[in-house]
Amino acid sequence: SGPTWYITESGNDTTATGASDDPFRSIQAGINFSSNTDSVTVAAGTYVENINFRGRNIKVVGADRETTIINGDSSGSVVTFESGETNDALLSGFTITNGTATNNGGGIYCNNSNPTVSNVIIKYNTAGNSGGGLYINNSTFTVNNAIISSNTASNDGGGIRCQNSALNISFSEITNNSCGSGGGGIGYGYESTSNLVNVSIINNNDNYDAGLFLGESSSVVLNNSLIYGNDIYFYGGINTIQISHSNIESGQNSVVTNDNGTVTWGSGNIDVNPMFVDTANGNYHLLATSQLINAGHPDSTDSDGSRADIGA
Repeated sequence: SGPTWYITESGNDTTATGASDDPFRSIQAGINFSSNTDSVTVAAGTYVENINFRGRNIKVVGADRETTIINGDSSGSVVTFESGETNDALLSGFTITNGTATNNGGGIYCNNSNPTVSNVIIKYNTAGNSGGGLYINNSTFTVNNAIISSNTASNDGGGIRCQNSALNISFSEITNNSCGSGGGGIGYGYESTSNLVNVSIINNNDNYDAGLFLGESSSVVLNNSLIYGNDIYFYGGINTIQISHSNIESGQNSVVTNDNGTVTWGSGNIDVNPMFVDTANGNYHLLATSQLINAGHPDSTDSDGSRADIGA
């Protein structure tokens, strides 16, 4: 790995070297000076900017996702991957907020790139077209340990719009997002594929009451996951979904196929009240009495080594 570039709120983009004792002020300055395999380390604070990885396969890491905030100032996507970044490009440890895309991808815009995003909160972003939180096109995109909440899109994908892409999500919450057309939580289109493991998709809203919207022959595999307060909806083409060891409100009745594909209902699925800590205030952690605790696939484990729960 290469050198580390340092960013703080009190840094300076004009004269600084980016060393730990002479940090830059903006995250973009660190990216601009970096080369593949470098790291950009960002201290806690609020950074009002719109960053672009510019093809660099680097790690951009915030001190803590609760305290290290990238605010897009309502002027475009907050984070852009569009130059063929690989899965060595990592964004981790931030809140991504206040992005406003005229077209697609309020929080994160990804086109023809394959990055990894982890330990992030993506909230209060909006898109004039699709992908309020994230827009992913012709890419392979990996998300781990994310909260994607309260994002909006005028068209498809309030939380995430995924087109002609492979989207892998684990240990993440997708909640209270909305859009005007298909996919309040996630809207899939154009032969997308997706693997969702320990993902909670809760109270998202669109024209079809769909937390997950599968269009144009998309294919989704759902394991150890939770669908609550929203449905699964198929539209156009031959869509497929495989569901196992998951809690699906209303069971198979929640999957509206419109004769556009197949549902594989695997083992271990249940339909119970998840017993959230505090739904009204958006705390979707599980109470100790929840039947979802240790109800995931028997061979899967949580970070503490016990059998995985259902949901994030």
